[in-house]
Amino acid sequence: MHESKKDAIFAEPLTQVSDFVFDQRVVEVFPDMINRSVPGYQSILHGIGQLTQRFAQPDSTIYDLGCSLGAATLAMRQNLAGHAGVKIIAADNSAAMVERCRLHLQGYRSDTPAEVVCTDVRELAIDNASVVTMNFTLQFIPQDERQQLLQRIYSGLNPGGVLLLSEKFKSDNEQLNEVLVDLHHEFKRANGYSELEISQKRAAIENVMRVDSLTTHQQRLQDAGFKAVQVWFQCYNFAALLAVK
Repeated sequence: MHESKKDAIFAEPLTQVSDFVFDQRVVEVFPDMINRSVPGYQSILHGIGQLTQRFAQPDSTIYDLGCSLGAATLAMRQNLAGHAGVKIIAADNSAAMVERCRLHLQGYRSDTPAEVVCTDVRELAIDNASVVTMNFTLQFIPQDERQQLLQRIYSGLNPGGVLLLSEKFKSDNEQLNEVLVDLHHEFKRANGYSELEISQKRAAIENVMRVDSLTTHQQRLQDAGFKAVQVWFQCYNFAALLAVK
């Protein structure tokens, strides 16, 4: 296992803030970055494991779309003991993330096979699926392509299968959205990020991560055909949804 380094990518003033990229620099600090940036992240991973245990079907495939370093894949894999014939496919379009993800998965013994593929999740075939996880992935897909991706996931799920979707979101109410954003920034300050780091990270990510409202997410899932949609976790402007086919 590789030890995660402390995230200091945006600690020094940058003459120009480039768009955020999931490159080798980010890979080295990603666990530290995400735990200090996403409130409730470990609780979401724990819940993904619990929900996978509940909804995984025998002889089916489980997908982790946008797997990054494999945290959700590991959470799912650790809860699949006794589920016969299940395999995991984890996908990410960052070669640096995929390489490290494979090493992470090798570090844990499991009877559940897990394959890590480097591909755009929009091009990955979803088939015979019982659980599909997108843990803070959809927000990096162009907004006009999100419905189509959800439709493909729905089509590839078996009856009773589920999509586990975690996203940063914005409130429909502008005043309340400011409150949630402020609370999130306070969370990051409490975790040691400076004002400079917070503002530069925000500038780097705003062009590549477009957030929707929870209402929009729920409507998309219903439009895709999911019969039941439920928020099962929320902390500030971060939420995790469960959608059942």
